[in-house]
Amino acid sequence: MNQEQLSGMIIDYIDGKLNTIDRQVIEMELAKKTEAYKLYVQLKEVMKVMDRSEELEPSAKLRNNFDTFLKAEIELNKNSKTVFFSPTWYRVAAAVALLIIGGGTGYWISQQNQQHNELIVLQKEMEETRRLVLAQMNNDQSASQRMLGVMAAYESVQANKPDDEIVEALVTSMNTDGNSNVRLAAVEALSKFTAEEKVRRALIESLATQNDPVIQIALIQLLVQMKEKNAMKSFKQIIEDEKSLPAVKDEAHAGIFKLS
Repeated sequence: MNQEQLSGMIIDYIDGKLNTIDRQVIEMELAKKTEAYKLYVQLKEVMKVMDRSEELEPSAKLRNNFDTFLKAEIELNKNSKTVFFSPTWYRVAAAVALLIIGGGTGYWISQQNQQHNELIVLQKEMEETRRLVLAQMNNDQSASQRMLGVMAAYESVQANKPDDEIVEALVTSMNTDGNSNVRLAAVEALSKFTAEEKVRRALIESLATQNDPVIQIALIQLLVQMKEKNAMKSFKQIIEDEKSLPAVKDEAHAGIFKLS
């Protein structure tokens, strides 16, 4: 059999797709021929890497090299009567490309090791950033530093992966910071995490404790934007509270109307 047929059968052998007769043929081939066994070892190693392709993204250089190789293979087959675009054919092409282009497997694995090391460094940097953000938010001596901490928290934390400790620090700032600008900034920062149930609940609870009309209005507007109907009870309490300013009551009335 030729090299392409051998590669295809070896891949099917590794995948456990061969029937009994073909499996015996390949096993005899591997036992008798050193080159066939060497190809088997190489393809098995490459397929391990390919099976992890969702986790290990190949480098741009390797992808470009493979694209060039694949186009060349297709071009060579243009004049043939039949071109087999079967899953096995693709795996053979990909495996051969990785084997012959710049030491494909070694290069790819080397790149992944480098990316792993870079990820460790990035994680350390993120942890240091997180520590500094929390330190700034807890700076009792400077409202401006706390403001910077809140702003940094907003920028550094992903909306879909909120850091529990930072979110809790933002809630604390929103409820207890002595500076209204810091409290307002905390409300705005928390607006990034409204998909989290605990954040939605914290915003509703905070509205009942706020006395600053600017913060009250900001919270009402945010809760309406979130379509949070559970906040309507708090809106009614504001309307009934004699201490509430007319502007805040008007905002609460509008909120009830929009959520009804």
